[in-house]
Amino acid sequence: MPQPLLQSSVKSLKLINQGKVRDIYDIDADKMLIITTDRLSAFDVILPTPIVGKGAVLTQIANFWFDKLAHIIPNHLTGINPDSLVSDPAEKAQLGERAIVVKKLTPLPIEAVVRGYLVGSGWKEYKKAGTVCGIALPTGLQEASRLPEPIFTPSTKAELGTHDENITFAQTEQLVGAELAAKVRDTAIALYQAAAEFALTKGIIIADTKFEFGLDKVGNLVLIDEALTPDSSRFWPAEQYKVGSNPPSFDKQYVRDWLEACGWNKQPPAPALPADVAAKTSEKYRQAMRQLTGRDVVV
Repeated sequence: MPQPLLQSSVKSLKLINQGKVRDIYDIDADKMLIITTDRLSAFDVILPTPIVGKGAVLTQIANFWFDKLAHIIPNHLTGINPDSLVSDPAEKAQLGERAIVVKKLTPLPIEAVVRGYLVGSGWKEYKKAGTVCGIALPTGLQEASRLPEPIFTPSTKAELGTHDENITFAQTEQLVGAELAAKVRDTAIALYQAAAEFALTKGIIIADTKFEFGLDKVGNLVLIDEALTPDSSRFWPAEQYKVGSNPPSFDKQYVRDWLEACGWNKQPPAPALPADVAAKTSEKYRQAMRQLTGRDVVV
């Protein structure tokens, strides 16, 4: 495995945004370069320890889904090789299979969350009120129960260091308009259903996931950011699934559990991860890719 990339530095292009995981560089009026680093955030705080190979895994899993689900909605990929944008060897070394060139689009101000199983914050709400994000569900469900139908539970997009907040569908309509809100909901559910059905054939349950969408210059809806990765989804090994308990996941839950156990107060700065925890987390990401796509990550 190569050296991990905690922060990119492509001086030949202008850095226009740095998120929890992705660094975005300006190319021209229509295109951007996205580099997915090996940063990992937990509880909305970026950890000081990189996860080797994570950025390449996330990019390649997302690209796999962009291709597989292109019949449902177009995506932001341009097909341009990122290596063609830079000449400096040190800059090229930061690109490879962790970078993509995408279209510049107008992002919608919501996260399109789809839940297929009752877990996490949804389970906590259901125990109190019988609802998830205000949506009434049948009585008698248990933790990790499969929902009768996937539900759309949008949230706001939080700034770095703050939390996303769940919003109602009515609030979504106020933010983007009734017609577009319905299209986002229906598209997100269709993407989830198609992906969940495929993943199950590979022994993975996608319990929930979040999508991001943008609009092109003529108002067409486009899938952007990442899609159906271990960072944006809850992946469970199907053979360990049992109603009534939360199965171990392929995502960063392993890191969250360690952070909870070490007594960290979830405020910056986050503690460094032990080498074995970082290595096991890296392997979980790679395992998810191998199981879903049938191939190992290219770094």
